[in-house]
Amino acid sequence: MNRADIVAAVAFAAGLTKTNAEKVVDGVFDAITAALKAGDEVRLVGFGTFTVSDRSAKEGRNPRTGEKIQIAASKQAKFSAGKGLKDTVNG
Repeated sequence: MNRADIVAAVAFAAGLTKTNAEKVVDGVFDAITAALKAGDEVRLVGFGTFTVSDRSAKEGRNPRTGEKIQIAASKQAKFSAGKGLKDTVNG
């Protein structure tokens, strides 16, 4: 399922036009992105939690040349599925 499929599913489920559903989907994605960028976590009870974790700098290797390279520290978005989502997927 891609973004267009999500927009179509939201439009059908909510009885909206695809244009309005696209605005809703974009708004949800923007709100989650803004919260994560601010360092907050996003909890959707029954669905899951989006968090940001820090990755420390480390040394790696270029797979083509075998040369050592330095990988910079970064932040990574993570998603942890909630109990409701896990139960639905596994049931």
